[in-house]
Formats: sequence, C-alpha cells, structure tokens
Amino acid sequence: MKILVIPNRGRSYNAVRPEAECYIALAKAGHDITVMSSATNAYINEYKNSSVKFIELKTLKKHSWSVVKQIRNYIKEHGIEIVYATESKGIPNAAFACIGTRAKMIAYRGTTGGLYNSDISNYLCMFHPRIDGVICVSEAVRKYVKPKMRKSIRNNIRTIYKGHDLTWYQDEATDLSKLGTKSDNINIVCIGSPRPQKGMLYMLDAMKELSDMDNIRLILVGDNFDCEPYIGSILATGMSDKIIQTGFRADVPQIAKACDILVLPSEREGLPRVVLESLAVATPVITSANEGAMEIIENEINGYIVPIGNGKAIADKIRLLANNTELLAKLSMNATSTIANKMSHHNTVKQMESYFQGLL
Repeated sequence: MKILVIPNRGRSYNAVRPEAECYIALAKAGHDITVMSSATNAYINEYKNSSVKFIELKTLKKHSWSVVKQIRNYIKEHGIEIVYATESKGIPNAAFACIGTRAKMIAYRGTTGGLYNSDISNYLCMFHPRIDGVICVSEAVRKYVKPKMRKSIRNNIRTIYKGHDLTWYQDEATDLSKLGTKSDNINIVCIGSPRPQKGMLYMLDAMKELSDMDNIRLILVGDNFDCEPYIGSILATGMSDKIIQTGFRADVPQIAKACDILVLPSEREGLPRVVLESLAVATPVITSANEGAMEIIENEINGYIVPIGNGKAIADKIRLLANNTELLAKLSMNATSTIANKMSHHNTVKQMESYFQGLL
C-alpha cells in the first residue's frame, strides 16, 4: 500500500511514540509510507533513520492552501492510496487535498465531545465530506463519533487502540530525591492540566482525606497549576508540603516507574496514554470511571475504578494499597500483562494494516 501520513507532532518523544512506531512498522512490512510533518516533530530523528520517507510541511496552519497544494501534488505524483491525518491542523488540509483524487481519506479521533452539528467548523474537519473513515482511539470514542458521521461511512468508523511495547520502557526510574521525595514514601503520581474535565481538584480532595499519613507524597505533573482554584485547594488540603509540583515533564514513564501508584481523576478520556505508560512500567492505576480508562483498568487486576468526582473514594483506594504491599505487588505484575496482551503494539500494527487494506 502507498500511505501518506500527516501525524501528531507531539510535545514529547513519548507522546508520539506509539503512533509513530506503527508507521515505521508498516514500512518495515513492505508498505510505501510517507510522513509529512513539521521539523519540530518529536519523532523526526527516528522517522529519518527508518525506511519511512519524511517530508517537511510548509506551514502548521489549520487551513493553508499551500499545504493543501503540497499534499495534493504528492498524492497525485506518487499514486497515494491512503491518506491518514491524526491531528486537528492536519485533518482539514488533508481532506481538502484529497478532493478529486482516488485516495481514501482517514481521520483520527482521540476524544469524546466537541462534535456538534451546529458548529460549522466541524464541516471543515471531522465532518468534511471527503473523509472516508475514522480510526478511534477507544470504544468510548467510537460510540460517540459513529452516530454523528454521515451514514455512508459509518461502517468505516473503527476502534484501534494505540498499543505499547514493554521494550520501550527500559529506562531507569527517575531519582525521586531530585523531585523532593524518597523511595520509602508512598509516592503517588498524577498527570494532568488545569482543565476542569481532568479532575485534578478531586485528587486534591483525596489528599485532604489522607492528611493523617505522614509518608504520602503527591507528585503533580503538568503546567499551570500556579493559579486559582488550584493554589487555594492545595493549601486547603493541609498537605501542601507533601504535594510536589513539577510542571511539564517529558519523562512521565520514568516518574511513574519510580512511584507506587498513578491516579487518573479525569471526568472523560479517549484512551489515556498516561495509564498505558504507567501499566507498561508496572505501576498500578486508580482511575475515575471515565469510559476510556475503563477499557484498560480492571478492579483488583491492574488497579481500581472509582466514581467520577469522588475524592474520598480515591483516598480509600490509596490507603488500601499503602497498607497492603502484597496486593500492590499483585497489581504491579498484572499491569505489564495488560500491555503485553490486550494493549500490544504488535496488535495495533496488524489491525491498522488490515483496516487500510479493507478500505482498498
């Protein structure tokens, strides 16, 4: 197959690795793969050192006629059969570029929410009439997207998990002393942003419930928590000296590897990458009952699922695991099994190859 990909640029190497390794694997399998992206793509060196062809896009604008022309010319000159675009700035340009060509245009969707028929901008992106199919990151996303798309392509709305490979996570764990904690503490990591749906305030509610535990530390990873309501909520926990704010970090898997538990308090998720990374480094997960995470986490197998918005329920599970090292060890062992079996990179590549071939 001749496949042109306009991928996610990514903010960090780990953020784009599961996606990028699929294209590299497809190229190794004998398919003609071209990646068009910016020079700032976090995986650019790996692309250039593989059998994938890498071409730099002219600009990063969401609607750019120069990019449309660049993509369109490449499709025609090289007989591209599949165009796959995975980020919001790439999908509109790729869809317009496919007009008048025989290429199948596939878009990627990683989140629920945001697709409204009343929003005209959606008709220039996910509802674009030139889109022939959608790869969804989870069943939760597929169930949301499918009824919103035009009937003629609904059979081409498919769930393909972004699989991971345990060999990607052999780096040493982060030295926790450099973050201001010790390995013999109960170290909890929580990665997110100030967006309300990420549920970080629920994590802070949980810390308030755990104020009697002197050996607990929360490592809060993400930007922009130095504002209200987070400043006030951190102080209100009575645990501000036990809450470590790191800001953005590119080494999330290594941090998770050094910690005992990862908590995901989100109200909604597509397929949370931090959960997969955490399981890959044998760190169990306590997650809210958002649909995406519930496709990965099983109660008492590789973590726990608690009600959305319930800080006390999060605290209760943290306390349970802190007091039961045998249970924590069991969940850790099962965590890597989830990646090796249900969420494997190898399965993702096979499913993506089969999906593209089916469209042709």
